[in-house]
Amino acid sequence: MLNVFRAISILEGLSYLAILCVAYGVLSRDLGFPIGMTHGVLFMLYMVASLAVAHKQGWSLKIWLPVFLASIVPLAFIGLEMYLQKTASTEGSLAEPS
Repeated sequence: MLNVFRAISILEGLSYLAILCVAYGVLSRDLGFPIGMTHGVLFMLYMVASLAVAHKQGWSLKIWLPVFLASIVPLAFIGLEMYLQKTASTEGSLAEPS
């Protein structure tokens, strides 16, 4: 489930950057609706997946709140991905037999 959340997080972050590019005129305004709709769906998936992962991983509110805020701050998904990658590698190393 964590890997699915990581993929959703990256896609949601990239869609957020794309919608900002439309807002600032870098991309055509004709793309506003399809990119906005895609971003909206990805944002909802992100929220549901973050709550599911938080429950499964036993995250406290202190961990989940920055994960939530990473969906609002542009480029914060990169830092979140680095944190989740570190978390996944730590859990993987603990699961391997010694």
